[in-house]
Amino acid sequence: SRPGHFDGVLTVVAKLFLLCQPTVAVFGEKDAQQLRVIRRMVRDLNFPVAIMGGALVRESDGLAMSSRNKLLSPEERSQALGLHQALLAIQAAWEAGEVRTDALRAHALKVLERFPLAKLDYLEFVDDISLDRVQEISEPTLVALAVHFPSARLIDNLVLQR
Repeated sequence: SRPGHFDGVLTVVAKLFLLCQPTVAVFGEKDAQQLRVIRRMVRDLNFPVAIMGGALVRESDGLAMSSRNKLLSPEERSQALGLHQALLAIQAAWEAGEVRTDALRAHALKVLERFPLAKLDYLEFVDDISLDRVQEISEPTLVALAVHFPSARLIDNLVLQR
């Protein structure tokens, strides 16, 4: 939803790697798409850096931890729980046997309707490695979600895999 965003991220990260020459770099799973495009860049450009994913950490109520959470009003913070609930609805439907992404999307959208301050930016189902969109879940699939609130844009994700 932000054209050119990852181009900028990759430019900055590549420059950082060239200047610092790390052997290991850790990027959080919370921004799963960023982690995957950085891994691809490292592979494609043959950077001698091991990329590690840091676990997505959640608050006790399920909200993905983020510095942006502190920007939310109390009402927005309460409604931000809809992101995780939408992802859990997708996971439950998938575990019950649903593999069509349009049907899984419908489950998430039904949940998000209960949170009127949450304005959907995107809900994407993509191959966990290539980031190509998928219509049915067969391989590990990244479900990436972004939602705008009046005070902040939040992201969350999960990976569906057997």
